Amino acid sequence: MIASFFCMYQAKFVKSIYSQHLTKQIIWFISGLLLLLLLKKVKVKFFFRYSFSFYLIGIFLLFLVLFFGHSTNGARAWFNLKFFNFQPSEFMKIALLLYLCKVTNDFKLGKIKEFFYIVKCIFITFIPSILVFLEPDTGAIVIYLLMLLSVFLLSGIKKRWFVLSFLFVFILGGGFFYLYFYKQDTLIHLIGTSFFYRMDRLIHFKDGSGMQLNNALATIGNTSMFGHGIQKELLYVPEFPTDFVFTLSISIFGFVGGCILLLCYFLLNCFFIIKFRTSKDTETKLFIHGFLYIFFYQQFQNILMNLGLFPIMGIPLPFLSYGGSNMIVYFIFIGFILNLTRKKD
Repeated sequence: MIASFFCMYQAKFVKSIYSQHLTKQIIWFISGLLLLLLLKKVKVKFFFRYSFSFYLIGIFLLFLVLFFGHSTNGARAWFNLKFFNFQPSEFMKIALLLYLCKVTNDFKLGKIKEFFYIVKCIFITFIPSILVFLEPDTGAIVIYLLMLLSVFLLSGIKKRWFVLSFLFVFILGGGFFYLYFYKQDTLIHLIGTSFFYRMDRLIHFKDGSGMQLNNALATIGNTSMFGHGIQKELLYVPEFPTDFVFTLSISIFGFVGGCILLLCYFLLNCFFIIKFRTSKDTETKLFIHGFLYIFFYQQFQNILMNLGLFPIMGIPLPFLSYGGSNMIVYFIFIGFILNLTRKKD
C-alpha cells in the first residue's frame, strides 16, 4: 500500500484527472482496513448460510448496471455514486464464491447428486458471466470461471466430468474461432462490435502493440536499478494508475523496487497457502482455495501484460492499482479468511 500511495502521487504529474487519486486511495485503504478488522470479529458463517441471498443481490446489481450504469471506455460497469464508482462485478466475486462454496459443501455432505451439483454450479456461474459479458468485462468472466474451477477441483467429482468439460470448451472455442476467422460479420451480429474489438485486441495483442504497451515497455526499459523516484515529467501511458500501475512502480522504485514488490506478493501468496493447508473446515478450504486462484491470477495477468507477455485486459493489481471496489473487496476476502482460520478460544 505504501508503494501504491507513491504511485498515486506520481500519477497526478502524468495527467490532471489523476490529481485526487492519492486522497481517494488512502480513503479506500482505511475503509478496507476497518472492514477487515470488523469481519475478524463477526460470525462470518452467517454469510455462507445466506449466500444465496447475497448471490441474488449481486445478480440484481449486475442487471441494473446495464441500464443505469456509468459508461467508461465503452464498458457500462459502474454505478456513479458521486463520492466513488461502485463496480457490481467486484461485489459478485464474493457473492459467487460464497454460494459456490455452500453448494459444494452440500454436495460433499451428500445433499445433492453429482450430476445436479455440476449443472447447478455451471448455471450459478453462467448467469453473472453473461451479465458481465454484456457490459462488457472480459476479466470478470475469467475470474468467475476460475472460481468455478477451484471448487470443482476440491469437490471430489469424477474425472470424466473434467474430460467432458474440456471437450465442451474445446468445441465451443473451436466454433468461436471459426466464426472469428471465417464469419466475422456473423460473430459481430452475435456479440456486438464493442466486444468483438476487445476480443480482436486480445487475439492480436502481439501484432502492433500500440501506444499503451509501447510506452509502458519504454518506461520500464529506461528505468535504472533503483528507479527515478517521483518525476514531474513522465512518458504517458493510458490507465497508468490502474492497469499499468506495475510499470509506474518500476519507474519510481526501479528493478530492485520491483523485485521487492514481487517478494511481497510471494509472501502474501505463501501466507494464504498456509492458511489453506492448515484449515479443516470444508467451506473454509473451498473459500481460501477460490480466493487463491483469483488473487494469484490477477497478479500473474497484470504483471505479464505490463511486460507485453499477456493480452491487455482490465485486470487491476491487488492493493497496488487504484480503485475502491477492487481494494475493498480484497480486504473483505482477507477479513473472511482471518476470521474463518482464527484459533477459537
